[in-house]
Amino acid sequence: MRVHHIGYLVKKMDKARNAFFGLGYTDCPEPLCGVVYDETRGIDISFIEKDGYRVELICPKNEESKFYPLLKKYKNCAYHLCYETDDFEAEVAQLQQTGWTIIDEAAPAPAIEGKRVCFMVNLAMGIIELVEA
Repeated sequence: MRVHHIGYLVKKMDKARNAFFGLGYTDCPEPLCGVVYDETRGIDISFIEKDGYRVELICPKNEESKFYPLLKKYKNCAYHLCYETDDFEAEVAQLQQTGWTIIDEAAPAPAIEGKRVCFMVNLAMGIIELVEA
């Protein structure tokens, strides 16, 4: 697996993007550029990058979003690492066998060209996301 991005919760997308841009971040190139609304998850997503690091800004649109409780608890902060995998099903199964629990079943991600993603948690480490290559 390869690191794809760092997931970062934000309360206000425009303000967060501007703050990151002030630190030298830029929009990711096509097809990951701009702000994309993920209707299934109820979030706005924006990919930005700097020095080879990609950050995914995640902004819950309202209190019904399953990401809203995370924002309420942790505020603006990094909260997951995303790994890209060439064998999505095998990696999910292997992680489950080693103590990881699925917290959000595999589903297409509009901001990542509709590729499937799956969120998992491990009590010793926290949340990760897998994305199919």
